[in-house]
This record gives sequence, C-alpha cells and structure tokens, in this order.
Amino acid sequence: MYSILLALHSSIRWLVLASLLFAIVHAYRGWLSKREFRGFDNSVRHWTATIAHIQLTLGLVLYFISPIVDYFLHNFWNAIHQREIRFFGMEHSSMMITAVVVITIGSAKAKRRPTDAEKFRTMAIWFAIGLFIVLTSIPWSFSPLTSRPNFRAF
Repeated sequence: MYSILLALHSSIRWLVLASLLFAIVHAYRGWLSKREFRGFDNSVRHWTATIAHIQLTLGLVLYFISPIVDYFLHNFWNAIHQREIRFFGMEHSSMMITAVVVITIGSAKAKRRPTDAEKFRTMAIWFAIGLFIVLTSIPWSFSPLTSRPNFRAF
C-alpha cells in the first residue's frame, strides 16, 4: 500500500504544479487585461485549491505510514541530524502544509473580493506564493536537500 500511495503522491504533484501554473497565468492575464471574473475563472480557482487539498490528504496518509517518518519520530535526536530523514520527517511536510494553507487562504480571499480585478489579483499573488513554497519543498531529482526520482513507477 505504501509504495502505491507514494507513486500516486509523486504523480499527482505534476497535476498540482500544472494547475497552479495554469491558475497563476490565467489570473495574471485576467488581472492585467481587466477581464470580468466569470464562472470558468471561479472553477479554476476552486479546482486548483481542491487538487492541492487532495495532494495534502495523500501526503498526510503517507506521513503516518512512512518508514522514514516512523524512524524520525522514534529516533528524533539522532534523526534530526540526518538530512534526508529530517527533510521528510519535518521540513517537507511542514512546508507543504504551509503551501496548501497559503493556497486555501488565497482561494477563499479571492472568492470574497468585491471586484473582478481584486479577485484575479488575489488569486495570482497567493497562488504564486503557494507555488514558490511547493517548488522549494519538492524532493526534486536535482535537489541539494534530498533527491528522489521525478517519476515513480506504480
């Protein structure tokens, strides 16, 4: 079960990244061109946040069944000095939770803004901050913190 969830979590990250990129570009275009915030724009906002929540849920399940995290939690004082163990036991999870909170706040704020320009601007800024946090916290194959494959087999 762990390996299947890990591969699924790794695959869905691409959907999270694609939806965030699409939503940010879409929001900046709407903001700068002073377009009306329509139903499709609201759907982009909603589904981007929903995809991030699905990924967070998978990540939380993985956190509690991961052998790396289990080692981290049961050997904290030794594990905190091991870069890879610390990354997955503490850094990756806390940063990704932070990113999803930022995306969620941005989505909620954008939904409640009174003008179309403010909706687009709020969505663009908060989602861009969330994307930055996500990009810095993914265990990329080239990451100096810890390295994982960009694509995992099921």
